Amino acid sequence: MNRPSLDSILLATTDPDRLHDWYAAVLAPQSDSDVDGYRVLRFGVFHLLIDRRDDVGPKAGEPARMILNFDVDDARAIAARMDARGTEWLSPLEDRDGSLFGTAVDPDGNYVQIIQLSDEHRAAMERES
Repeated sequence: MNRPSLDSILLATTDPDRLHDWYAAVLAPQSDSDVDGYRVLRFGVFHLLIDRRDDVGPKAGEPARMILNFDVDDARAIAARMDARGTEWLSPLEDRDGSLFGTAVDPDGNYVQIIQLSDEHRAAMERES
């Protein structure tokens, strides 16, 4: 029996161009396409779809309800790109026992966490699974 696989998430917005430009600039997706009006950014096997919706406000109402976590190779470089775009930080990049974590706020107010795990942290997670 095939089990479900989470493949994508849709971010609804009043300004898809602004939101798309931010994600494409700061996180450098593996692919970036326009599919029937949806902006589709691929990060690994996961797709971030951005769509204009008239039934949402310009800012996320409860941004802590869902946090987009991005596993990155160079958190400092991504944080620098975010800073260059004037990104607001909920929790600035910090070192937690060798792993780097930071939570930024995208232009619509959604929380976006960048995570760069240390080799030791990854090994410990693999041992636990």
